[in-house]
Amino acid sequence: MMSREQSSIPHITWKAYLTYTTSVALGAQSGIEECKFQFAWERWNCPESALQLSTHNRLRSATRETSFIHAISSAGVMYIITKNCSMGDFENCGCDESKNGKTGGHGWIWGGCSDNVEFGERISKLFVDSLEKGKDARALMNLHNNRAGRLAVRAIMKRTCKCHGISGSCSIQTCWLQLADFREMGDYLKAKYKQALKIEMDKRQLRAGNSAEGHWAPTEAFLPSAEAELIFLEESPDYCTRNSSLGVYGTEGRECLQDSHNTSRWEQHSCGRLCTECGLQVEERRTEAISSCNCKFQWCCTVRCDQCRHVVNKYYCTSSLGSASARGKGSAS
Repeated sequence: MMSREQSSIPHITWKAYLTYTTSVALGAQSGIEECKFQFAWERWNCPESALQLSTHNRLRSATRETSFIHAISSAGVMYIITKNCSMGDFENCGCDESKNGKTGGHGWIWGGCSDNVEFGERISKLFVDSLEKGKDARALMNLHNNRAGRLAVRAIMKRTCKCHGISGSCSIQTCWLQLADFREMGDYLKAKYKQALKIEMDKRQLRAGNSAEGHWAPTEAFLPSAEAELIFLEESPDYCTRNSSLGVYGTEGRECLQDSHNTSRWEQHSCGRLCTECGLQVEERRTEAISSCNCKFQWCCTVRCDQCRHVVNKYYCTSSLGSASARGKGSAS
């Protein structure tokens, strides 16, 4: 029997709910995992508290971090639905062959199996946007950022081609569009996050329909050129300092990277960003780590490795008081 929550989802039939719900959940989870990766060495690191607050109808913050959560979640749902569609996992969906046979450019035509992003976009909008219950500026912001996430999936699709012709002469190519790797999606939206636009809203920019009928539609509140940009309404809090009411943990106790090889310059500066600039000290701790070593290929066909122990240095943000307290507890034990 359908639960009250399921029956309250507008415009989604019970059959559609059963068909797509697993893919929708996987897509949303992909978005959250990418969020955690992109912000791993930031003061705001996509914590669980933010994700719990971001259940659309309960989310009241309207910061640029909120904009990223909505965009990457919406993009994740569209991405997984599109992938599953192209793989033939749904009865009513397959490759996008609408352009096949048409000339795409000099020396190539459309062909092959293009990823059906139009279908993925439609299902993502159906599920993700329906979770937005608000009828205010924040709701409008969330819907805008949901759409910006879906537009991002389209924006970074890649054209893949195959050569044809006598003896591989490649006199003509057939080409199709494929989804980019989802990590590229995260990088793309992270850049959008950094350039996010702050919007000043007032009541004149919103139009409520007949509340009895439950209709609500925004006016043209934003320039068409901004439709693919992330937007936010309020400045972010100080993520250095713990604030339980806002679900902010602060940076005390966070690990950071220092003089680490094979890391970006941004990651190497994380100790300054997370600790020093937040009034905390960087504390070095020696930790024993276990890793595979002396790996040998065994015929046929396995690899056997030893387990080697080695000491590594890790760095954490601590207050002078907290650091002394931690050392005191360590010596007492």
